[in-house]
Amino acid sequence: MHCQISGFLMGLSVIGSIFNITAIAINRYCYICHGLWYDKLFNLKNTCCCLCLTWILTVVAVVPNFFVGSLRYDPRIYSCTFAQTVSTSYTITVVVVHFIVPLSIVSFCYLRIWILVIQVKQRVRQESRQKLRAADVRNFLTMFVVFVLFAVCWGPLNFIGLAVSINPSEVVPKIPEWLFVLSYFMAYFNSCLNAMIYGLLNQNFRKEYKRILLTLWAPRLLFIDVSKGGTEGLKSKPSPAVTNNNHQAEIHL
Repeated sequence: MHCQISGFLMGLSVIGSIFNITAIAINRYCYICHGLWYDKLFNLKNTCCCLCLTWILTVVAVVPNFFVGSLRYDPRIYSCTFAQTVSTSYTITVVVVHFIVPLSIVSFCYLRIWILVIQVKQRVRQESRQKLRAADVRNFLTMFVVFVLFAVCWGPLNFIGLAVSINPSEVVPKIPEWLFVLSYFMAYFNSCLNAMIYGLLNQNFRKEYKRILLTLWAPRLLFIDVSKGGTEGLKSKPSPAVTNNNHQAEIHL
């Protein structure tokens, strides 16, 4: 039972991660490439529905493991995880749903954003009704780097799984144990990289990291910052979305 729960939580975290990255990519695509429709598409109600749908799909994608019996202990990595050799069809489905489809969607979204950013920067779309800000571009770059590192870190493990599912009897003996273990370590290390990426590329995260470090040295600063944050939070405003009143293209890079 402990093995099943451990494997289920790991799968929930992994698939939830890529589904959330996909949802963020779609959100950024709508915000930057279809700014006039963003407020209608992502109002509070629709945003909550998107969040719920993302996690419902995550649970739906993980639950079949219990029926297939694919959550097993793997002595090579000393943990309970998804066994790629249990079911050929199910392994292929997992790779397609968990990796290939999200990879395709996110690639399309970020490619379209890149094209628009380049066009605006070169003043090709001077009569565009959209407005791009430097902060929007930086946020896009941050999430793009997160996506690229996710694809690089999880790619080897998914390709191994796809190869194993196609011809288990011939492929499994040919895969060195060190390569399999390395692919798992790369996949797990991706979670560590995200904090570094946000710290390097996102100013808000850098401020919070600095505040946390200062608090560790002087805990009394925590209460001062919290009290200040409470008053400043009332004054702060979220970044404005593009509305119908923004009729000129503007970008500061």
